[in-house]
Amino acid sequence: MLRCFSGLLLLGALGGLGGCATTGGNPDDPLESYNRAMFTFNDGVDKAIIKPIASGYKAVLPEFARTGVTNFFANLGDIWIGVNNVLQGKVGAGVSDFGRFAINTTVGILGLFDVASNAGLEKHNEDFGQTLGRWGVGSGAFVVLPVLGPSSVRDAISLFAADWHGDPLWYVGNIPARNELYGVRLVDNRANLLDLGQLAEDAALDYYSYVRGAYLQRRRSLIYDGDPPRESDPDRSSESGPGRKSAAQAEGEPAPARLTGASVQPVIAAADQELAPAQEFSGVRPQPAAAGQAAASVGPRSYQPMVPRNYAAVLAVSGETRTGFVRTGLRP
Repeated sequence: MLRCFSGLLLLGALGGLGGCATTGGNPDDPLESYNRAMFTFNDGVDKAIIKPIASGYKAVLPEFARTGVTNFFANLGDIWIGVNNVLQGKVGAGVSDFGRFAINTTVGILGLFDVASNAGLEKHNEDFGQTLGRWGVGSGAFVVLPVLGPSSVRDAISLFAADWHGDPLWYVGNIPARNELYGVRLVDNRANLLDLGQLAEDAALDYYSYVRGAYLQRRRSLIYDGDPPRESDPDRSSESGPGRKSAAQAEGEPAPARLTGASVQPVIAAADQELAPAQEFSGVRPQPAAAGQAAASVGPRSYQPMVPRNYAAVLAVSGETRTGFVRTGLRP
């Protein structure tokens, strides 16, 4: 019933997308009015029903038992995760996921114990929405689903069309038992997010915007396995406009003077230029960096610490000896 209800609302949102996309605002969230209303509804359901149950679940069940429940459902998820890794062309990761399922189901007693992670098989997080994104399908508009929460047009369609059928719980023949398993998984997931959710809610000025941004960033990171490409900078890509630099101007600018560290002493490139953070190069003799035409005539200067005139007397009192120090100042 929830699946059908969410699907109907998604179709309604998609139908209204064309009329809402030109209203301005956040380009990633043309359905913001609907999303905020649904987000408020979900938040009310969470505070009235799901969160109290999850809090009681966490208070009553000991940690080792909750860990076993989490491991059990995570182990079931490794099957579909492996399928999506293979569909994305990551065959090695897919084989690892299938191996995780085999080991945890047998040695880990139906997945209650995560033996595979201790054996060096990494846990992955993949779904069909990520597979489509991996092959270049855009995420589309941000959309909030009833009870299920933040999503996007691509991820919502993937959820109903593929991910739901890739979930092993979907094939449990006994409907009451299947619904109970869905409920336990929902409560367990919510219990694992109690502390994080409260921290985010307390810290965010606009909780909806915070959740939206966090979801979109996390999904982008997951699609690129934690290493997303740098997003294009419109200021740099534009060829004209006030306050924007062209590529030729950027190449013609002199590099700022910099301070390069060495094992003996630092070298200051030019005294009249701003210094960038220090950079160390092992095995390379430090060289002064050019700081522009204005500083071209300024010779490089090196700095050595001053040695007090009574240095020998101080060493005599302390009983220590030092060699190789010279008294000097700033010298050309």
